[in-house]
Parts: sequence; structure tokens; C-alpha cells
Amino acid sequence: MIKHALVDYCAPTLAGIKTGNVFSVRNGLTDIDEEIRRLNGILVDKGLRLVPIRKNKKSTLIYLYRPDRLKEDLNNPDAAQILEEKGYPCGNPDCCLVELVKHLKSDESFPHEIGLFLGYPPSDVKCFMEDPCKGVKCVGCWKAYSNEREAKKTFERYHHCTEIYIKENNKGKPLEALIVDTRSAVRVAINNNHPERRIINE
Repeated sequence: MIKHALVDYCAPTLAGIKTGNVFSVRNGLTDIDEEIRRLNGILVDKGLRLVPIRKNKKSTLIYLYRPDRLKEDLNNPDAAQILEEKGYPCGNPDCCLVELVKHLKSDESFPHEIGLFLGYPPSDVKCFMEDPCKGVKCVGCWKAYSNEREAKKTFERYHHCTEIYIKENNKGKPLEALIVDTRSAVRVAINNNHPERRIINE
């Protein structure tokens, strides 16, 4: 169940062109915690991690992310400032993730700083948190308030990547073959050469 959701909702993260994705699955159909443990046996070796970040009686919200990219994103000064103002222990992405889980559980409103954990531009996250309706230039995976051209290019790339992954998954390609390992020096080269396209030829 979660494997198919990974392809449908997290293809850009699997391909190494996005920091993270979140998706929700219904409880009770399978042992979600056991499935997450099993999938992490595949994902961790490729530089990814899968964690449940919020549960209720009906569903579980799950976060797939690349720890190396998350560390870079949260070290951005603008991102760090947003998190500091919200009481996050900046400097340690694991502790920040723990704090996000706390906010998801206890905040009266949804903690929109979650966009920083998904690779969204800090400037857009800040604008959304201040006023989600003011100054919106385009809408895709997130609401963009500044660099409209770059945002649209990113939205299209994510969409194209997802289409490729769904097609390959429907052909029976195993999850292991759909994951691009972008760690260390290989990452720069892969990011510049549309890693999702490699999936077709492998």
C-alpha cells in the first residue's frame, strides 16, 4: 500500500530532485509501522528515510525525505530564521523533525513551516505564513510569491517526473530500481541531468 503511494506522491523525492514529500494512508489496511520498517530497509541504503509524522484514528501522515538535502535546506539562513521564530532547535535537522512532529500534534492550526521540510523556497513559505492570499503569482506544489518562472519550471519538472515513475511502476519496475542515490559527489551530476530520465533506461 505505502509502496504505491511512494510512487504516486513522492516520485520527485525518489528521483533525487526534491527534498521530501508527505502523503496520507488509511489505517487498518496493513500494519503501517511494519511496512515502514520494511521499506526503510530499502530506502536508507539509497539515502532516503520514511517516517510517520502524525497519526489519528483514521489515517497516518508519512514523510519521505533525503536527510542530506534536508540538512542543506534547513541551514539556509532564511529557513533557519523562520524555524527559530517558531521555537525549533536550529542546527540539528533530526531535532527539527522531532519538533515538527510536536507541532503537528499540538498546534491549533497546521504548521505551515512544514514547507521548509519539503524543499519549498523559504521566501514563499514566509509569505504564505504571513498571508496565503496576498501576492500569489502561481500555484503548483506550493504557492509561489516571488520567482514565478522558476516555480513553474519546477512544478513542470515534478509533474513530468511523476508521470515517468507511474508508467514505470505500472510496468512492474521494482521500487529499488526507481530510487536514484544522489549522495556525495554523484549528486551534483545527477541533479543537472534529470535523474528521473535515467529510470527509463535502466
